[in-house]
Amino acid sequence: MVSRQSPARTRLLSELGANIERWRKLQGLSAVQLAERAHVTRDTLRALEQGTGAPRIDSVLAVLTALGIANTVIESTDPWNSPAGRALMDEEVGVQSQKHERR
Repeated sequence: MVSRQSPARTRLLSELGANIERWRKLQGLSAVQLAERAHVTRDTLRALEQGTGAPRIDSVLAVLTALGIANTVIESTDPWNSPAGRALMDEEVGVQSQKHERR
């Protein structure tokens, strides 16, 4: 069995969970309310907010959608929205010419 745990991964999961909890509280939602809106169990939401367990990606997206931040999270993973991603794509053949067609 391959271990996927590392200090960096543990930190990132904890930060993601804390941010989700902050968004929930800023919107005045209880954990039960958010779990219901996202159609996930309270245990799934608890694990996500605590950065523990292994929630399915569709559960994570359901919670982010219920909070109204799914599009922001997805956009942040787009290489076009990152200077490093754009630089890497500029090195690829034909990517520079496609850049102007996409935007």
